[in-house]
Amino acid sequence: MAAKYRVYVIELSRKVFTEHSRFRLANPQYNGVLECLYVGMTSKDPRERFEQHRSGYRNKQGHNLSSNIVQKYGRFLRPSLYSHIEPMNTREEALKMEEKLALELRRQRYAVWWN
Repeated sequence: MAAKYRVYVIELSRKVFTEHSRFRLANPQYNGVLECLYVGMTSKDPRERFEQHRSGYRNKQGHNLSSNIVQKYGRFLRPSLYSHIEPMNTREEALKMEEKLALELRRQRYAVWWN
């Protein structure tokens, strides 16, 4: 059976907006009212993936598979922003959904980062 893919959302410390210029430039719509967020996709449980980000996880080849933004600024998962989205069968579907969710949250005036 093929892996299922999920999208997830992590709330970031608002410090990311003042300390990370690329994050700030990517979110000109942000007015400081709502939270800063990271949107990702995974074949793992979102809690496990969040812990990988926080710990600076590297695979067996030594490649960093964690987001530096989440490692430094990640606070906690926000299931209320993603739990309504069903798991997807392919990585491609999940990547499209990751972007769709990130852009939708940005339209709602959150500050959002995704890869």
